[in-house]
Amino acid sequence: MSQYSYSSQPLLYTKEIQSIPNVKLLAKGKVRDIYELTDNKDYLIFIASDRISAYDVIMENGIPEKGKLLTQLSKFWFNNILKDSIRNHIYLDTNKEIAEFLKIDEDSEIFKNEIKDRCLIVKKYELIPLECIVRGYITGSGWKEYSKTKTIHTMKVLPEDVEYKQCQKLSKPMFTPSTKAEQGLHDENISIEEAKKILNNDQDLIDRIEKISIDLYSKAHDYAATKGIIIADTKFEFGYDKSNDEIVLVDEVLTPDSSRFWQSSKYEVGRDQDSYDKQFLRNWLTESGLAGKNGTEMPEDIVKNTFDKYKEAYDLLC
Repeated sequence: MSQYSYSSQPLLYTKEIQSIPNVKLLAKGKVRDIYELTDNKDYLIFIASDRISAYDVIMENGIPEKGKLLTQLSKFWFNNILKDSIRNHIYLDTNKEIAEFLKIDEDSEIFKNEIKDRCLIVKKYELIPLECIVRGYITGSGWKEYSKTKTIHTMKVLPEDVEYKQCQKLSKPMFTPSTKAEQGLHDENISIEEAKKILNNDQDLIDRIEKISIDLYSKAHDYAATKGIIIADTKFEFGYDKSNDEIVLVDEVLTPDSSRFWQSSKYEVGRDQDSYDKQFLRNWLTESGLAGKNGTEMPEDIVKNTFDKYKEAYDLLC
């Protein structure tokens, strides 16, 4: 069982780390604050906050220890299940190594408040500008589109003679990319042909990305199934190493933020599923008429239930 506690104060934004010499804020994402060293720009400092977003809007309050759970779960996938499948961007991932890299004491308040268990030092790569989504089950926006047009991201769902129901397993995983939008803008669902155009019509590259994405999803799906979790879909991001023409797995991987995790013991085709991810929050926002609205603060029960689901997923998988 993990040591992470709901009683902790959520970390919404990092501030103290900016007092470390040579550490410079590079960007703030929906969840991660990204820093670099002014004297060594080969690496990035990823810090996962406790912010949570849904429908492209960041909530006003956070989920205690969420950033730590996400970081440790990503580490588990990177260093164990997917280790032999693809190279990843991790350079340093233990508290001791990170403290030494940043030249800071592990027992300092800065380290304990903003870095411990929620930080990764990663190698910098040229990013492939796609969200690489793999769907193993027909749900979410995929189901919404399919129920109207029998397509997902305008692509035919095979085999065409099958009439899929909500949350039904697809005959084989489907690669359904989207654009990678700037913060505050919406990712756009696109077809593989449209994704190829973004990659300068590089057929070989899009074929490689599709195969890698599906292979990684399938390996993770099969592992999670042994732990009582169905990974319905997930999102990967990749970098590119020009020096050896290699695709590298980057960002976070296979967490409740980037995936749909369902409870396999309660799985039933034709309805919404019991999940270990942000769906609980999405449902509350939709039912409350708050989906996509800025300035939304989650009530205590939504925060607590979301924490419990993230923690349970971590405990089951790791």
